[in-house]
Amino acid sequence: MKIAFIGAGSMAEAIMSGLLKKEICTPGSIVVTNKQDQARLKQLKEKYGIQTTENKQETTKKADVIFLAMKPKDAKDGIQAIKEYVQEDQLIVSVLAGISSSVIEDLFEKNLRVIRSMPNTSAAIGLSATAIAKGRYANEEDLTLVQSLFSAIGLCTIVEENQLHAVTGVSGSGPAYVYFVAEAMERAALAQGLDREVAKQLVSQTLIGAAHMLQESNKNADVLRKEVTSPGGTTHRGIGVLKELHVSEAFETCIAGATERSREMGEEMAERLKEKTSK
Repeated sequence: MKIAFIGAGSMAEAIMSGLLKKEICTPGSIVVTNKQDQARLKQLKEKYGIQTTENKQETTKKADVIFLAMKPKDAKDGIQAIKEYVQEDQLIVSVLAGISSSVIEDLFEKNLRVIRSMPNTSAAIGLSATAIAKGRYANEEDLTLVQSLFSAIGLCTIVEENQLHAVTGVSGSGPAYVYFVAEAMERAALAQGLDREVAKQLVSQTLIGAAHMLQESNKNADVLRKEVTSPGGTTHRGIGVLKELHVSEAFETCIAGATERSREMGEEMAERLKEKTSK
């Protein structure tokens, strides 16, 4: 299977690194291009042994799967640069946040099979939580293939395209919420007299352990929480404070806000791309 990456940023690198580590493809079957950063292409070629080129036709003509991994603001120019070379028997996988499959199809002006994806930054260490959704011309076999590719960098689940905004609010932005909690816990640990490095180690390991419990246990989060919370104990006191401060409601509002912003950004991006195309 030949895979082309249009864009050579951190997400593109995370995906190709995972594919190579899992031996889903070989370095010779991956080709990468970007807008103009030749130093970045050289770095990736030396690190992974992949093919790099400035020739957009060379990048796309033999590819079975084409990843759109440029910045969303560069989507129109990036697609314009390759659209005459892309054929309808090639599969397009978009990592472009907020840009719908129908907008991508319109920019290519072809009935292309498009799979949209929403990974997160934990892809860099092979622990992404990714959701994928198919466009109108993609099929179940396409979904299965792309799910196997993203499984190389973590968990990958299938959703309807209109659910990707919620995915963005939950797991796309999710690492930042966890880091926010970690910051608060570390500050609290320092205030209670712990050393900074000790605080960081304890907090990070606590989060890792709790995450593994959520994954490996057949119990829901509320059950696991209650098992830690003995009546009248330390955890009971701490949870009581969180409830008084409405922390649960704050997280729900946080995710709702991020989801709504994803919808807004998608609409804004679609309008901008349509305006540029009509000029």
